[in-house]
Amino acid sequence: MKHHILQRRIDTPLGPLTAARSAAGLSGLWFDDQKHHPGALAVPDDDGSDPVLSATAAALTAYFSGKPFTLPPLDPAGTSFQREVWQALLAIAPGQPSTYGALAGRLGRASAARALGAAVGRNPISVLVPCHRVVGADGSLTGYAGGLERKKALLSLEEAAA
Repeated sequence: MKHHILQRRIDTPLGPLTAARSAAGLSGLWFDDQKHHPGALAVPDDDGSDPVLSATAAALTAYFSGKPFTLPPLDPAGTSFQREVWQALLAIAPGQPSTYGALAGRLGRASAARALGAAVGRNPISVLVPCHRVVGADGSLTGYAGGLERKKALLSLEEAAA
C-alpha cells in the first residue's frame, strides 16, 4: 500500500511500535506481533527529524507517563465506515471504557455492533486511537489486536492516571 511514506521504530513499556506516516499524518502504529500488522513497510526510515513521527513519539512518551498529550495529525487508511468508527474511539475518555453496543448506539448504528467490532479490530493506529477502551457488554476484556495482556496494561495505566 502506497499510503505510507516514512516510518520510525518507537520503544514503549509494552514493546516496540512501528509508526508510519502518510503525506497527511500518522497512518499506522503497530506492535510487532499484533493482528493486522502490515509487515515490513517498503518505505524509508525516519532520520529523527520528521515532525509527525516526532509528535507521535512525544505523545506516546506522555501517554505512558500518564500525562496529557496532543495527537499528531491522523490519516488512517480505511473505508468511510471504519474511519467513522476510529474517529468515535477518540471520544472515549481514558479510564472510562465503552462497550461495542454503546459505541454503535452513539454512532446511530445500534444494529451494526458486529460490523463496528470488526472496524475497531482493524484500527491501524494502536494506543493513540484507543480501541483498547472498547470492552464486551459485560465489561469483559474482549479481543485486542495487540493482545489481551497489552489491553489490560493500557486500561490499568489509564485507570491509575484518571
